[in-house]
Amino acid sequence: MTAPRVGRRALLAGGGALGAAMLTGTANARVLPAQMVPLVGAGYRPVDADEKGMWAQMDRVEEEIAGSNLLVEDRQVTAYLKELIGRVGGPAAADFRIYLARVPDFNAMMFPTGFALVYSGLLLRMRDEAQLAGVVGHEAAHFLRKHQIRAWRDTKKKTDVYAALSMLGGIAGGAAGANLGNLQQLAQLGAVMSLLKYSRDMESEADALGIRNIAAAGYDPMAMPQTWRQLIGELRYSNYYRGQRYERDVSLFATHPIPEQRLADLSVSAAEVREPGKVYSARRAEFRAAIAGIRPMLLDDQVKLNDPGGSQYIVETLAQDGWDGPLRFAEAEIWRLRNRDGDTLRAAQGYAAAVTYADAPADAWRWHGLMLSKAGRKAEARVAFERYLALAPAAPDAPFVRQMIAD
Repeated sequence: MTAPRVGRRALLAGGGALGAAMLTGTANARVLPAQMVPLVGAGYRPVDADEKGMWAQMDRVEEEIAGSNLLVEDRQVTAYLKELIGRVGGPAAADFRIYLARVPDFNAMMFPTGFALVYSGLLLRMRDEAQLAGVVGHEAAHFLRKHQIRAWRDTKKKTDVYAALSMLGGIAGGAAGANLGNLQQLAQLGAVMSLLKYSRDMESEADALGIRNIAAAGYDPMAMPQTWRQLIGELRYSNYYRGQRYERDVSLFATHPIPEQRLADLSVSAAEVREPGKVYSARRAEFRAAIAGIRPMLLDDQVKLNDPGGSQYIVETLAQDGWDGPLRFAEAEIWRLRNRDGDTLRAAQGYAAAVTYADAPADAWRWHGLMLSKAGRKAEARVAFERYLALAPAAPDAPFVRQMIAD
């Protein structure tokens, strides 16, 4: 069962604010992975008044997030994420909690009390478990290095935090009766979390410890720079289509102003932690099996963002591991929705390609039938519509499609 759909513009506005808040900074001077050790262990609890106060507020925030209608309620995926953070979470792994929010954007974040929030758009962009482990390991490292309380104390020196605490208390105070499914609350929470933004040195530490931990868990550390390379490519593709400069940005890159430097640092660090002769795993099959039930939703959410350049880049990146019915269907939908000259024909060809795969979504057959009917190929359209009805007999438009067949 998945969370109900929410307005996409509001969703991204709220999600982007929270994402930007938690991911501020980029690597300044590279930190050596060998220098990084966790500062907390299993069962860690706050030790002073500052941290105890922050934990008390964040416990209430977690309660509200846990009851949010933004969360994807899929037991298989939730169990998979919990197992994954247990592998790469270091000595505090058993204490971590992890939630999946239906937000079609790249992001993940670790909160001060040890719970993580992963956006569904992150899962879509990952080609394998090693890439996902890199992102989750990076976020876990923020907790292991106590970055949140360090950032909080630094902020207290620079600003009036009492108003912020009042704001946070107001948000968290609604845990018993309000619901974080209200995207305005999510954006408001993002503004509060901006008080905990990480410095460039902290981001560098999280990269170093994260890449060390995933390598120790048996994942190829080169997955981390590969993820960053894909994100840079997606942004360039998206902005090129829109005629924008690469530096103009989405939330993630606005808060990481030198992505190429981060990519270079991660590449060097990955080479350092790789052990000669050791066999590393990507666990691509395990990852694909874990998200299989929600993958059509992930693709659909991305396509409907109306970002043809970014969506096409994601589809083509995932297709490097092999085309399938859902990817071909998503590609056809991108062409249909962007509606430029020639796109209708390309979409028709895309639907025709999609239905050649055994795992083609039912909607691919419906659109294939509609395109055939439009082209005057009535007999072929009838076959496509019948296949659609066989796959989705209870579809809302099933009576209409049956009438088309009869006519």
